Amino acid sequence: MAAFPEISKIQFEGPGSKNPLAFRFYDENEIVEGKTMKEQLRFSVAYWHTLRGTGSDPFGPGTMIRPWEGAIDDVPNAINRVKVAFEFIEKLGAPFFCFHDRDVAPEGANLTETNKNLDEVVKAIKDEMNRTGIRLLWGTANLFSNPRYVHGAATSCNADSFAFAAAQVKKALEVTKELGGDGYVFWGGREGYMNLWNTDMKRELDHLGMFMRMAVDYAAEIGFTGQFYFEPKPKEPTKHQYDFDSAACINFLRAYDLADHVKMNIETNHATLAGHTVEHELEYAGHQGFLGSVDANTGDLLLGWDTDQFPTDVYLTTKIMLAFLNYGGIAPGGVNFDAKVRRESFEPVDLFYAHVGGMDTFAKGLKIAAQMRADGTLAKMVKDRYSSWDNGVGVEIESGSHDFHTLEKYMLEKGDVDPCTSGRQELFENVVNQYIL
Repeated sequence: MAAFPEISKIQFEGPGSKNPLAFRFYDENEIVEGKTMKEQLRFSVAYWHTLRGTGSDPFGPGTMIRPWEGAIDDVPNAINRVKVAFEFIEKLGAPFFCFHDRDVAPEGANLTETNKNLDEVVKAIKDEMNRTGIRLLWGTANLFSNPRYVHGAATSCNADSFAFAAAQVKKALEVTKELGGDGYVFWGGREGYMNLWNTDMKRELDHLGMFMRMAVDYAAEIGFTGQFYFEPKPKEPTKHQYDFDSAACINFLRAYDLADHVKMNIETNHATLAGHTVEHELEYAGHQGFLGSVDANTGDLLLGWDTDQFPTDVYLTTKIMLAFLNYGGIAPGGVNFDAKVRRESFEPVDLFYAHVGGMDTFAKGLKIAAQMRADGTLAKMVKDRYSSWDNGVGVEIESGSHDFHTLEKYMLEKGDVDPCTSGRQELFENVVNQYIL
């Protein structure tokens, strides 16, 4: 029995459409920079928020109306939820989904029973994937919800917690490979600290590096060739997360000899919690060679926590897609809607409204970013600003032909710096507006 009987497959109707259950900009077959929109954007539905979100918050219980959910979170209920998930994703037209292991299957009384539960649900997932052609973008393990991870998982002060987390990731990697996942994400939900008085930071970081190396080695052992990702997040629930931002993550990966195996999975809301913009995070990861995938959401800057709202800002999506186009595209990563409908948006149809809006906003951003690149005006303005480095002493410095002695001699002869040109920030912003407005 259908979970969304009143919803037909979402169609592209064009910019003039007033239908809230139709795409105005996302035409999956439209070619942008040599690829279809479907290939460029690689949209993914987040199983956790979409299928498991209840609308609860610190001040009240869940509000979501989910008629398909049973009274008990057991394996039969989880298998039924899989059918609901794939009905939703198929009608939405997204090519991918992502999941944590505990999103799809409940824990048992022990690890053996937990793994058995997961195996049963994975069979149902595989059947639905074969039926629909929907693929797994990436899998991951929930190493933060269970009380055994109260002090963290790979960074826990309890060695047994580390061991259990290792067993859990081992199984999650096996399942991700079985389902043909394009990647696997490390997201350290509690890998950080609340107080340095009771924390051995170096030991915890050493353990985290060891843990990730074990995962990389095991992936090679079982023949999993998907891309590993590291997802930065600065705080919440801990005061300080070790994966604070892209710079911290990349430094960590280099320090622990993991740089050849792991790229960044960057989230907008996490970037703002770190005091950055998402375009800063993408650009930093991109020029370092670590740009991998994106969790597509936004946060309310007035609230200051991880609100995981659906993206509706075309400026935001244009910046994101410009970064991905500039660095060669998003594959094998994707645009994963790690976003949840608001507590007040509790009807099942709101899931469609939210995803349709997010997909359209990204499609529009993709088109604008491609137009910017084709026109070249913005890129030329940036190049002109750095023109002193394209000739004369600038070229010589970049080629390594100078040191402090020779540069001192050069300036003693020249006398002073030539007048600088204006930064023209307002002009740059106006030019961007010309594309967007």
